[in-house]
Amino acid sequence: MFTRIMIATDGSKLSQKAVKSAIELASQFNAELLAVKVVPRYVQTYFEGSFTVADIDIKEIEAQWAIGAQEVLDKVAKSAIVKGVKVKTAVIRSDDIADGLVKASVKSKVDLIVMASHGRKGIKRMLLGSETLNVLTHSSIPVLVLR
Repeated sequence: MFTRIMIATDGSKLSQKAVKSAIELASQFNAELLAVKVVPRYVQTYFEGSFTVADIDIKEIEAQWAIGAQEVLDKVAKSAIVKGVKVKTAVIRSDDIADGLVKASVKSKVDLIVMASHGRKGIKRMLLGSETLNVLTHSSIPVLVLR
């Protein structure tokens, strides 16, 4: 049924549950797993009282974020390999997490996106947003949401 499954992770405890489920699902369907983590670009603000950061420092900060993301993905890959699942990893650079995930799913031709949701409601959801909801809304690919 599924040949390529994408698991979106941020390394949190909740997303680790989704990773475990995605690995099991990929194992059952003998599917390839694509593990992804989105890292933003460094936001520069020019508000009064703020200071600018040199371009070289921004590149170093973004490189550190990418290294941290790859470390998270390497753990996912190790878990998948132990279960006999073929896995690839990708660090996605995007200021909009949901958009980055949707574009990566289309580009990689995945059959299913697996991700976790915190299940925030009310004011927390309004203030913090919901990347999962945005992926559900904008993806033409099936999305499995785990809590």
